[in-house]
Amino acid sequence: MTLVLLLWMAWADISGLKAEPDLGRRSDLALANGDKSIDEARKAYGDGDDTAARAAIEEVAASVELSYDALAHLPGQPRNNKYYKRAELKVTALIRRLNGFRLEVSFDSQQSIDSAIKRLSDVHDDILNAIMSKKKKQQ
Repeated sequence: MTLVLLLWMAWADISGLKAEPDLGRRSDLALANGDKSIDEARKAYGDGDDTAARAAIEEVAASVELSYDALAHLPGQPRNNKYYKRAELKVTALIRRLNGFRLEVSFDSQQSIDSAIKRLSDVHDDILNAIMSKKKKQQ
């Protein structure tokens, strides 16, 4: 029952962010939500609630993916867009925070964090490639 409630609460936060009409702001809010979710995961793990910690880690990855989706729909070239550059820096910081958190948890809990780090790294690479590419973005 608790897992269902936690997943629903995580989905409610993400769905609320999806309603933001300004895509740049949506990206920024999603990344801030991911940062907050790492704090929630640390607290849940400290309280001994592995299920809540895993749900919070999943929300970090979902928030970063939402941010990237919003960026992908922005008009103009990524290399000239401040939101892409902000997202690249913030995703790097989130990966660093997750790596630090990974060192604090037990071996059994590391798998969900490793999975989230992989997803964040893939998004980070996509953002960086978009910024560095001179190709025209397909509309």
